[in-house]
Amino acid sequence: MTVQHTEHEAWMRLALAQADLARAKDEVPVGAVLVNAGQQLAAGYNQPITANDPTAHAEIVALRSAALVSANYRLPGSVLYVTIEPCTMCIGALIHARVDTLVFGAAEPRAGAVVSQLSLADKDFFNHRIQIVSGVLETECAGLMKDFFAARRRGKT
Repeated sequence: MTVQHTEHEAWMRLALAQADLARAKDEVPVGAVLVNAGQQLAAGYNQPITANDPTAHAEIVALRSAALVSANYRLPGSVLYVTIEPCTMCIGALIHARVDTLVFGAAEPRAGAVVSQLSLADKDFFNHRIQIVSGVLETECAGLMKDFFAARRRGKT
């Protein structure tokens, strides 16, 4: 295992902790951590239900917080760690924020817009390209979602 991969896992564990916060509020358990130069800028978890905000996905919450902290809507050089492959809205926001690298845990086969469905990060019509790293702590990230929805189907959430 390379040092970089170990570092990705450490940050992804913090994103998983954010996902647990979402799960505790009966939100879909997705968590995100935004890092720049080895320092955490912001973190977020899914909260569209509790915030009454359809845009309050973990990635957007983290981006908004980081932009405020940085006093800049652009976040060059940053790395976003998120437990699940981003949707269309979120990958669009990452591109507009000029996030350098996206690291995600598990694919989202239905609505993932990075590798599963639309592959938006690969489109050459955007004026910014994001580096993609996938599969970091994939089993843990996918398991969190699987367990959440299984419990919901059983009526336990």
